[in-house]
Amino acid sequence: MDLLKEFQQYINQQNLFHPKDKLLLAVSGGVDSIVLWELCKQAGYDFTIAHCNFQLRGEESERDEKFVTGLGKKYAVEVLVKKFDTQKYAAENKLSIQVAARELRYKWFNELTGNKQRAIGNKQLAKGNNPESPDCPLPIANFLLTAHHANDNIETLLMNFFKGTGIYGLHGILPKHGNIIRPLLFAKKEELVAFAAENKLAFVEDSSNVSDKYTRNYFRNELIPGLQKVFPQAADNLINNIERFREIEILYRQSVDLNKKKLLEQKGNEIHIPVLKLLKTKPLHTLVYEIIKDFAFTANQAGEVIALLKSETGKYVQSETHRVFKNRNWLIIAPNENKEAENIVVEGKDKEIEFRQGKINIELLTTTNQKQQTTNQIAQLDAKTIKFPLLLRKWKKGDYFYPLGMQKKKKLSRFFIDQKLSLTQKEKTWVIEMDKIIIWVVGLRIDDRFKITGNTKNILQITLFPSE
Repeated sequence: MDLLKEFQQYINQQNLFHPKDKLLLAVSGGVDSIVLWELCKQAGYDFTIAHCNFQLRGEESERDEKFVTGLGKKYAVEVLVKKFDTQKYAAENKLSIQVAARELRYKWFNELTGNKQRAIGNKQLAKGNNPESPDCPLPIANFLLTAHHANDNIETLLMNFFKGTGIYGLHGILPKHGNIIRPLLFAKKEELVAFAAENKLAFVEDSSNVSDKYTRNYFRNELIPGLQKVFPQAADNLINNIERFREIEILYRQSVDLNKKKLLEQKGNEIHIPVLKLLKTKPLHTLVYEIIKDFAFTANQAGEVIALLKSETGKYVQSETHRVFKNRNWLIIAPNENKEAENIVVEGKDKEIEFRQGKINIELLTTTNQKQQTTNQIAQLDAKTIKFPLLLRKWKKGDYFYPLGMQKKKKLSRFFIDQKLSLTQKEKTWVIEMDKIIIWVVGLRIDDRFKITGNTKNILQITLFPSE
């Protein structure tokens, strides 16, 4: 079977795109992308060429650009070119040259394929127009095709394995990811070179490919050839394994999703997990990592989270965005709270105050026909005992008050334990104080010294309207 037939068969088997779809081909000028160009041409597909000039190799970069645009004229195929100041972008964003180049090219490719819609009607980009001009409609392309082949896939698999990306990295490069398609993954490098020779295709060589300066080149030029000296069939075996790893990943994902569905309970912006149920789950370490990794936790932190299962209440492990903590028989994953102190002065004229946990409404009532409220969301205080201004703030360590119904003071930290509040509930607790005396633990309990009595004539009523 010749390469063209294998190419078309692979596209059909993998259901990569429809023959009538508009395609965008990423062409560097090297043998891989030139073969992709020729195969698409022989197959009769409708495509436009996109060439990136990263300006990293001086005259060689300019040579590549001229070569690709020259081929475009020769074959009457539209070629779009974009020059990037890659070194400046890398320095400004503190990225490696490789990562910077990748970010730049895919941002442009996304624009060209309509991910960042700039097409107008059915108009096509005229040859010679500047695609960066805001008045210039971009061509509409359904998919971006890149020339990644089987050898690239082997390199990616090994790099991911040694970096420790887990089972997800073992599937290598996917044939289709979103609108990005790699239709040459079935072919080895030597097959592409043979096709280019057979069809007398001209191409340019990238001198950086023979250097071991970049990680991928080390795998390509040193590690894999070394492996093949010991295991001649290493490349073929790895190619076959990639497909098996993809199928294993599907089964793995199904099992993980099933276990997460059984264990995770969504409560507002928190995830609650029963400790005893989680402890019975196997493999525990793998499942814990699968649960926490979506909240910016690392694989190394999975062991720390497992240690929480048998720790005391209040212990936690933190990532950049979240914490997972033990609260009695539960693990709770919650967003990190901003610990900055907040103080809001409440004047007598204020009727409504907004704060992070919602808003409070303040009104003055008479005792006539006014029933006493018992809900935690409403504080009814004897107005004659209250003097403005008041202070609405987050509670802090050392705070105490006289809970309604008690004649002795109690620290808020102890009160929270009695109320069985979780760590996040504690952190979301605010108080209202008067002259450094707490009159209401907002949403929980008023201070007994300011309660309504038989002698109360006017009631200061404060109502909480929580944001959640």
